[in-house]
Amino acid sequence: MEYILFGIIAYLLGSIPSALIVGKAGYKVDIREHGSGNLGATNTFRVLGMKAGIIVTLADILKGTAATLIPLLFDADVYILAIGLLAVVGHTYPIFARFKGGKAVATSSGIILGIYPLLFALMIATFLITLYLSKYVSLSSIITGIISLFISFFFHDIGLIIIISLLTAFVIYRHKENIKRIKNGTEPKITWM
Repeated sequence: MEYILFGIIAYLLGSIPSALIVGKAGYKVDIREHGSGNLGATNTFRVLGMKAGIIVTLADILKGTAATLIPLLFDADVYILAIGLLAVVGHTYPIFARFKGGKAVATSSGIILGIYPLLFALMIATFLITLYLSKYVSLSSIITGIISLFISFFFHDIGLIIIISLLTAFVIYRHKENIKRIKNGTEPKITWM
């Protein structure tokens, strides 16, 4: 019963469409009608700029963190990383935005932040280094997932390894079109780093 209750809460938290809210409230723009149409941080950076992109990134990270930590407040007998997965599902298929959301990268990292902040820091460092070298957000997201999976073995938590395996596979799946564009040389690169 606790898994159902906290799973629903996590899904609803993940479903909060940060990019849509920031776009409409701060810029009078429906971000779904611009750029890639994606409700994620990358499209927010591209369409609305650095400030909006940072706000959406932080909000999406914290959705995952909150969903993971809320069960602790109630001393619930659940594996909280598994609960966090429902926030990722909510972010990707949000009930508040017609089930069309982001690609799960920031919210996935937020789950890890709540329980393993050192791993989160290593993930951010990996992402930024890869982004600096490649200029591809999508490729940086995928490589960060893969490297995080290898790093997770050092934490000796089989649950963590399974969760990161699932998240990495999901992130790769969500970026399948980006992978095709990278191969074709048509994937947009960032210009600000």
